[in-house]
Amino acid sequence: MKRAWCVWGCFALLSGMGLGAQQLTRFAVVDIAKVYTAFFRESRAVREFEERSARVQADIDRMTAEIRDLKSALLNAEGLGDQQQALRLQNDIYKKSEYLKEYFQIKTAELNDQRAKLAQSASFLEQVQREIRYIAESEGYSMVLNLKESGGILWHSPSVDITDKLIQNLLAKAGR
Repeated sequence: MKRAWCVWGCFALLSGMGLGAQQLTRFAVVDIAKVYTAFFRESRAVREFEERSARVQADIDRMTAEIRDLKSALLNAEGLGDQQQALRLQNDIYKKSEYLKEYFQIKTAELNDQRAKLAQSASFLEQVQREIRYIAESEGYSMVLNLKESGGILWHSPSVDITDKLIQNLLAKAGR
């Protein structure tokens, strides 16, 4: 009889431990900038951002093509043995490459800053907060982190990224 109680006690203890082990904290991540761009695509501010981004990309493409043409001319000058022309072209290639590198860094920083400002709209954030809370509570997430602004996220599984689900819910509630 004592043995039966001991077995039942061990079973109860193990069952309780199993229930406790199932109480895992679940995390999710969201890319707020992606949500903003997808949800407010028709807004003037987003259109201006996309136009500016396209202009920057066009400038980068143009400068890259110029450098490529200079490299082609350099090969021709070296093939003809024109060392003076080759030296001048190497100098031009270096200057243009350095300018392109600096231009890219500056414009990327400016565009990232503009994107961050777009995502800080108060009404947008309130609406997103409500929808994130709904998704988190309905799917059992304990915490939702902003993927792009949390320097502590070194890796995440795509299964915890609820960005697309958030966008779908916001679009559905907006009737789009």
